[in-house]
Amino acid sequence: MTAQGLLQIGFYILVLVALVKPLGAFMAAVYEGRRTFLSPLVAPLERGIYRLAGVDPEQESGWKRYALGVMLINFAGFAVVYLLQRLQAVLPLNPQHFPAVSADSSFNTAVSFATNTNWQGYVGESTMSYLTQMLGLGVQNFLSAATGMAVLVALIRGFARRQVSEIGNFWVDFTRSTLYILLPLSLVLALVLATQGVVQSFQPYRSVTLLEPMSIQRRLRGGIDFDAQG
Repeated sequence: MTAQGLLQIGFYILVLVALVKPLGAFMAAVYEGRRTFLSPLVAPLERGIYRLAGVDPEQESGWKRYALGVMLINFAGFAVVYLLQRLQAVLPLNPQHFPAVSADSSFNTAVSFATNTNWQGYVGESTMSYLTQMLGLGVQNFLSAATGMAVLVALIRGFARRQVSEIGNFWVDFTRSTLYILLPLSLVLALVLATQGVVQSFQPYRSVTLLEPMSIQRRLRGGIDFDAQG
């Protein structure tokens, strides 16, 4: 472990500790339905989503109905990610003309992103189209995380409401997790990445000439295929 690595870890821990109080208080206000500084902007959108989906935000449910909502949204996310991978060859935003991802890899990726484990057994830049990465993996990075956050909130309510059979409304917790917490945080981090010159476009990949030419030699050693750079 280098000094720079230790410094990065220390800085990461410091940021987490510093955010515990303000972010935790904000999240508690969100899940309790109290007004926050984002309410004037986000609350109308939240109410519109409830009306469109036919959700009564005042109606709570027991654990069985709550768990059903969790399973439904996870299954929908799994199905979308799986189908996007299997059909990406005929879908738009595929300038590299990547073929369909194999059935086993598609299943593995869909399950991992639906369960918020995000285990990647592939190289995204040479396997998946822009559409698959954005509409499938990118969306699931929000929705599966929001599902996990909602389950955690329901668990906390279960401990706090030991004499009550209702633990909240999954669709409300799910929507608030996305609108009030995940999306604002992602916008801030996206601006940080943009200031550092992170490239994002729908153009085909481009070949560039390196200032220091490199060659890659593929060799087989002990039954393991690896790359040697020189």
